[in-house]
Amino acid sequence: MKTRYLALLLAPLFSTAALAAGYTGPGAQSVTTVAAANDAADDTPVVLQGYVIKKVNNDDKYEFKDTTGSITVEIDDEDLPPVAFDDKTKVKLTGEVEKHLMSREVDVDLVEVIK
Repeated sequence: MKTRYLALLLAPLFSTAALAAGYTGPGAQSVTTVAAANDAADDTPVVLQGYVIKKVNNDDKYEFKDTTGSITVEIDDEDLPPVAFDDKTKVKLTGEVEKHLMSREVDVDLVEVIK
């Protein structure tokens, strides 16, 4: 009897894990370069590696550069890493493309320092 209840309790956990895998077809992969991000559709996931080279204004806007180009990124204070970094520190940005009328930028959800 206990085994039956245990199975009933665990069944939703396993079925939820199977559903959490998500879509993996065309358009589901993250963009990994600035050049690709500059051509990507709105809300396309991105994972970029490179350098935050300067703060653009007093808001949360910065210029990010990798080997393929540069793009404006928006990084909220709570998404900054716990350690200080500068324009010579390689970082990994995770977020999504925000397409505006005449430009694109990346809305960053996570900044990680790469050692």
